[in-house]
Amino acid sequence: MENSTQFTSFMLAGYSDSGHLKYFYLIILTVLYISIVFANIVLIMVICMERSLHEPMYLFLCSLFVNELYGSTALFPALMIHLVSDAHSVSTVYCYLQMFSIYTYGSIEFSNLAVMSYDRYLAICYPLQYNVVMTPNRVCILVCVIWLYSFVKFIITLSLTIRLKLCGNVIDKVYCDNYLLVKLACSTSDTTVNNIYGLYGVVLSVAIPLITILFSYIKILTICLKSSIETRQKAFSTCTPHLASLLNFSFGCFLNLLQSRFDSPMRNVPTVLHTILSVYFLMCQPLFNPVVYGVRMTKIRQACKYILPVGLYPKT
Repeated sequence: MENSTQFTSFMLAGYSDSGHLKYFYLIILTVLYISIVFANIVLIMVICMERSLHEPMYLFLCSLFVNELYGSTALFPALMIHLVSDAHSVSTVYCYLQMFSIYTYGSIEFSNLAVMSYDRYLAICYPLQYNVVMTPNRVCILVCVIWLYSFVKFIITLSLTIRLKLCGNVIDKVYCDNYLLVKLACSTSDTTVNNIYGLYGVVLSVAIPLITILFSYIKILTICLKSSIETRQKAFSTCTPHLASLLNFSFGCFLNLLQSRFDSPMRNVPTVLHTILSVYFLMCQPLFNPVVYGVRMTKIRQACKYILPVGLYPKT
């Protein structure tokens, strides 16, 4: 099989000429990226420094916040540079690296949320056995498995894409997308293995985490219906941020899938809105999570008051 060495770069066709508005968009993106970096780093530091937060739920949250930094950094710097640049081409090496980062971000995010739902299920349904089952060592193993599995899975995907002989180098998006790149293959017969492995990847990355999430929340709901009002309120308060994060990320992935796979529904959407929808899961989720968890979770709010110098909160 021939290697795709005929192209040294790819053209990102998702950008359009926005005139002087591009500087306005640049300011918005810069503020958003700085906010994402600041919010996630602050919460990572708070969780690491505050011993009372060295519990499974907060360690999973720490992994989630690290992933937000990882995913947003794969998009924002390049997006800001291309926004004010006349040339929208990227080298093949950078394109493959960006694809790797974005796809692994998505896999880690969904897997992390699935493990967090199972953690909530154990905490609510089996509170007495929770500390025995969810030990610090087991939490570390789960986090490592989530990250390593996602990396290995997409290394295989990437190797299958790199081997393709391409007959085009224009990607109709503002970032490198594996599905759109595979569509540039000269022969559809060459992409058979890619398609088969893609289905396998969807089952492992989407179906299994989704089953875990549904199982966990069905069990939680069953227990809550049989429990006291106080237990229901406690379960609701701990599950609300997770559900909000899960729904927001799923919505963003659905929009991205709709844009990549189906052209007709997005044909009449304005270019700017089209672009925003394509990067929603990489723009909003990394800021949404620290805001939601930071505001809704009492122990994180209290830890922030004790550790952060802002406002000089008294330790009452």
